[in-house]
Amino acid sequence: MLPLPSWRIPRGAIGASRGPVPWQTRRGQATFGWSTHHAANRILLLVALLLALPCSATVTATADDAPTTKPTASGDALVAEYFRRETRSLADACLADVKDQADWQAKRPEYARQLREMLGLDPLPERTPLQASTTGVVERDGIVVEKLYFQSSPQLYVTANLYRPAQSTGRLPAILYVCGHGPVKKDGVSYGNKVTYQHHGAWFARHGYVCLIIDSLQLGEIEATHHGTHRFGMWWWLSRGYTPAGVEAWNCIRALDYLQSRDDVDGERLGVTGRSGGGAYSWWVAALDERIKAAAPVAGITDLHDHVVDHCVEGHCDCMYMVNTYRWDYPQVSALVAPRPLLIVNTDRDSIFPLRGVVSTYEKTRPIYELTSKTPPLGLTIAPGPHKDTQDLQVPVFRWFDAHLKAQPRLIEEAAKPRFTPEELRVFSQLPTDERNTTIHESFVAAASPPLPRDAQEWKSQSEGYRESLLTKAFRAWPAQPEPLDVRPAYDKTVDGVRMRAYDFTSQTPYGLRLYVAQRADLAKPDLVVLNVLDDAHWTEFQSIYAGAFADLWKDAVLPEADEKVSAANRKMFASFPWAMAYVAPRGVGPTAFDPAERKQTHIRRRFYLLGQTLESTQTWDVRRAIQTLRTTDLKSTPLWLQSHGSMAGVTLYASLFEPQIRRLDLYGLPQSHRVGPTLLNVQRYLDMPQAVAMAAERSSVVLYEDRPEETWQYPRELAKRLEWSAKQLQVRALPKGDQ
Repeated sequence: MLPLPSWRIPRGAIGASRGPVPWQTRRGQATFGWSTHHAANRILLLVALLLALPCSATVTATADDAPTTKPTASGDALVAEYFRRETRSLADACLADVKDQADWQAKRPEYARQLREMLGLDPLPERTPLQASTTGVVERDGIVVEKLYFQSSPQLYVTANLYRPAQSTGRLPAILYVCGHGPVKKDGVSYGNKVTYQHHGAWFARHGYVCLIIDSLQLGEIEATHHGTHRFGMWWWLSRGYTPAGVEAWNCIRALDYLQSRDDVDGERLGVTGRSGGGAYSWWVAALDERIKAAAPVAGITDLHDHVVDHCVEGHCDCMYMVNTYRWDYPQVSALVAPRPLLIVNTDRDSIFPLRGVVSTYEKTRPIYELTSKTPPLGLTIAPGPHKDTQDLQVPVFRWFDAHLKAQPRLIEEAAKPRFTPEELRVFSQLPTDERNTTIHESFVAAASPPLPRDAQEWKSQSEGYRESLLTKAFRAWPAQPEPLDVRPAYDKTVDGVRMRAYDFTSQTPYGLRLYVAQRADLAKPDLVVLNVLDDAHWTEFQSIYAGAFADLWKDAVLPEADEKVSAANRKMFASFPWAMAYVAPRGVGPTAFDPAERKQTHIRRRFYLLGQTLESTQTWDVRRAIQTLRTTDLKSTPLWLQSHGSMAGVTLYASLFEPQIRRLDLYGLPQSHRVGPTLLNVQRYLDMPQAVAMAAERSSVVLYEDRPEETWQYPRELAKRLEWSAKQLQVRALPKGDQ
């Protein structure tokens, strides 16, 4: 057994699972080991010396240390500029490839399919029996209200009120009215947002229409959720490719099925309207279902600029958004309604659907309508006022349907007003016990269950399919034509035998990042270089290690306190082992960190999602660019290892799948499912972390560190056994006790 190093390190100065480190500590004794962990292990030291295993230094703050708040103005400005650039790019591309009517006719079916996919509706769910049931009837003022429900899918209940004239003959045109966020709740009982919008149904019924008002998923009598990413941190919704907008769209489609099943409805004269959230749902169903012959969404759409650049996303829950895989701006949704009559309605002081974006959407939609008609049935009505259901908005909508579903334009002489109590409109006296409304996000978009391949040929086919799915569904927003790296040496200094270099490079404008490389000053040719991909905690620890000797690396930055004993230990590590350590902080980490406030972090992440990406998918790109930058230096032919922790380990794993000649991955606490992280659009529809690990292990040696190694990663283990991979290709090892 080789002797342990003899220098001492203060208790708590280094260690716990915060980053890749060259030593471990136990009761103050420094020892060489695999990673940043407390428990000393002499066997690991021997293995390290024999196999030249990589390590890097880290420092963990003690419990008594007060956290330091670091300024994020630079990072906030960078992400804002990035969002402006990406939004402008998507806006410029929106419908730009449509040159004439033939173009539109050729492209429209694929656009409709893409929208279905982005709502989780491709393929469409099975049209199971609606099992519609009426639970009661109310009659007043010449109106009959049927209280009913149907199941859009088994146990997915849609509560509704159907308004019809008390006296009528023949089949009537019908309006599907979809509700915005107008909760009505008394003594803990939800009566559904249909109660808030009852005046619309009553007006239509008094003027010769059948009107079906359906509750939304969240604010119905069965209270489910629209707020997965907005409020509850359910970022796995994005990895699943789930949005409650898809459920609302499906409920609307099935509502049309219900209307067409009625003897008193003319199934060829169906219209849709609604305001706010209901305005958005009007867009979805009008774009997807050509049974809608006229549409009048109110205050339900604006463009990406308003949502992303001008902060409107912060006022909207997830039901307003598709999973933007194909990177659309919203005029592409409204264009799908053409050539059917479409009236866009909004107020001029609506803070969450600003007038600028509403008008822009109209102006970009109009050319598509003009391709199909000399007198396009496209209208824009702007009324004065805030985001509110006003008579100035209602009257144009009523006239629109009179003109296009009845061909009887007329003056509106009667105001829409509520006529019933919430209790009168309640559908369920007892909620169904078998409902799936409250858990529909778990099953509406199915997670893939990839089978274990039988042989190498089947695995080859599967893994190629996974790679294609990743590129087209998860990483589609990666630049098709990457910018030049523009690598620029930024720093080169030697202190006490350790040489630190830094290289600035362009990852994706405006993100210029920095790659750091440290090694023994006299080491001409390292045996290997380890690229450490840093998250926030490890960035701080990286600075702690090098702040004493290389403080001028971070001019004007607030640095953690350096510990000379830790720096000395770091120097001894470089003196003992012939490797180089490289470090990179992807966007959102370290110098480019965003405002740490929870609300800000949430809505920054949601902005990425609106642009058809995630923070983690852009960080994966940054890691790829850091690898490419490292290969422009004198280390370009040096064997490359990657190392990272937690969710950032997942980012590193995926980066390795798209860069050649990665010798080894050391991943600590890698999430075992994308339900935990990292968040990548749609990924769970095709594969999950075990399949990604297997893909990496086929290309590189992969070492996973887990607290229960014997219980984890069964899929890649079994695959490795079945395909007779070398034992070095996939290893699962225990985390030291201090990290468990």
